[in-house]
Amino acid sequence: DGHNRLKRVILIGDHHQLPPVIKNMAFQKYSNMEQSLFTRFIRLGVPAIELDKQGRSRASLANLYNWRYKKLGNLPHVLNSSEYLTSNPGLSFDYQLINVEDFNGVGESEPNPYFYQNLGEAEYVVAVYMYMRLLGYKSEEITILTTYNGQKHLIRDVVKQRCGDNPVFGFPKTITTVDRYQGSQNNYILLSLVRTKTVGHLRDVRRLIVAMSRARLGLYVFARVGIFANCYELTPAFKQLLKHPTELHIYPEERFPTNRKTGDLPPSAKVIKDMPEMSKFVYDYYYQVIEKLTKEQNELNKQKEAVESAAHRFQTPKEAKTIDAPIEEDPEKKKNLEETLAQPFLAIDDVGTAEDRDDSENSDNEDVVHPIRILPSNFQDVRDEFQPFPHVKYEEEETEEQSSEAAAATEQSAEMETTQTEQDQPAEDTAGIQETEVDSNKEAGEKDETEVVEEIPDNDAGVDSKPVEDVEMRDEKEKEGDSEEGEEEEECGPSLDMMRS
Repeated sequence: DGHNRLKRVILIGDHHQLPPVIKNMAFQKYSNMEQSLFTRFIRLGVPAIELDKQGRSRASLANLYNWRYKKLGNLPHVLNSSEYLTSNPGLSFDYQLINVEDFNGVGESEPNPYFYQNLGEAEYVVAVYMYMRLLGYKSEEITILTTYNGQKHLIRDVVKQRCGDNPVFGFPKTITTVDRYQGSQNNYILLSLVRTKTVGHLRDVRRLIVAMSRARLGLYVFARVGIFANCYELTPAFKQLLKHPTELHIYPEERFPTNRKTGDLPPSAKVIKDMPEMSKFVYDYYYQVIEKLTKEQNELNKQKEAVESAAHRFQTPKEAKTIDAPIEEDPEKKKNLEETLAQPFLAIDDVGTAEDRDDSENSDNEDVVHPIRILPSNFQDVRDEFQPFPHVKYEEEETEEQSSEAAAATEQSAEMETTQTEQDQPAEDTAGIQETEVDSNKEAGEKDETEVVEEIPDNDAGVDSKPVEDVEMRDEKEKEGDSEEGEEEEECGPSLDMMRS
């Protein structure tokens, strides 16, 4: 319709950080393509609103880069939130510049053109990462940054060798370069500047601003202090970093998390002078932590065994038959155990009496676990005021008549089983026993062989008619006993003795 509907364009960016990467040198230098559109508008005087509040970093960390902006303050939560008001556990300072000297006489190395590496800094950075993990820091909250690709690959190799196969350490969230990490953040940043001869491309202040502004709670820079502190372009940031000592100060007695407030120094800090000392300390500290964790695990296992044994003792006679099943697989047993263990303990006393428990030597109920009672602290008279726990079910007491009838039925069934055993014994076994008696009598000379043999019953003749009558009587008694027991079960249910037999 001839009318332009575009009313307003808003660009959001930061021209104080890194520009686009132009790999073609001709386009980069002579066409000025490394200058972003945002930067071009700023230079042309287009109206812009500059950032005046930040909500990422601690106030102390923000001082490392806020000098680059006209007026950069802090949002209220940075000043009031608890995570910003507590110190980093095991470390004396929120940020620190750590001087790294040559390792075995070697500082930076260049195996390929522009492929810079520094083994001393790589080992130092990884040692600090391992130390933080031993204190309880989460691996996903730690990022390792460097200014060169060669150092990035070297650090990855060292981490893989030192921590890759060890679940205590694991891998940090990211190991990458400063340029690639622009726009990202993490709680704790370990930064390696690599160079020991010249400043290199960190002379670009925009790259420095990106490196200093990635951390939220802790920033630890590993570099050759004498090289970077004397660089004019980097003076504001390194002047702030040099307010703290250039030797690493740690406090291994403090664990993660801590209640120490920001700015409060630990009572006694350990000073690490160089990388070999830090590596040796981490090696020794690692075995101390493993030994401590092993003891704690053993104590937990003992507590678990005690809980399981206590759970077994809480089983009623009926539940004791299925005591082999794990407590974790039975939600009801687990719930009952938790409710019972939550009460205060004073004493443990057996519920069952000697007769009820049947602890005699001839008892067949060796695997039966009887319930126990636990006396809470508010009970005055143990014997009179005792009340059993609601989840433990007890059988009703049987009367004297039921006890006598049950005892009679038990004796009757025992006699019938004895008769059946004698009847089922083969005749050949009987003959063999009698022949053995004959042989023993021969040696003793007590009787004549012919007389003993005449007393041996004939196998063909079989057993006399008495056992047959006993079988018929036993069948009739079993029928009568079954009918009597069925009537008792219908009236009052099975007795405790019958259940145990």
